Amino acid sequence: MIKNAIKIIISFTVFVLLQVWVLNHIHLFKVVVPMLYIYVIVKFPIQMSRSQNIRIAFLLGLTIDMFSNTLGMHAAACSLIGFMRPPVMKLFVEKERLEEATPSYYTFGTGAFMRYVTALVILHHLVLYLVESVSLFDPVFLLIRIFASVILTTLCIFALEAFNVSRKNGTA
Repeated sequence: MIKNAIKIIISFTVFVLLQVWVLNHIHLFKVVVPMLYIYVIVKFPIQMSRSQNIRIAFLLGLTIDMFSNTLGMHAAACSLIGFMRPPVMKLFVEKERLEEATPSYYTFGTGAFMRYVTALVILHHLVLYLVESVSLFDPVFLLIRIFASVILTTLCIFALEAFNVSRKNGTA
């Protein structure tokens, strides 16, 4: 329990700093922004209750909002994926595998983990960009931003998780 709390605190801090200092300043083609801080929510231990998921996800989003001056947009999107995380997990992962400690390629299987991450990232980006746009003034540009950011963010999370798998297996 304490080990999980320490992991969450360290990853929370590292990914918030990475997002605020580096990734928020990357705007590929003035459209795509990688949002790697979602990885913290993706990697919450499976045993966490839904209320703990929501609280920590909200705190993560609020922290990003404070540094990014985005008025609660990230907090809303993170709260949603914190709330939706358990049912999304049950949707894509076999029941026997839901007893493992943390989601990963190794514990869920590659396909199930990829579907789980992709679903959470799509939910997050839909809410974030729809709240950010307020009006659907340019729906084509909005869809391009959502689609491109989803692709970049999921690819970054898959790559990061691949490094974690190789480290756990002792191949790195």
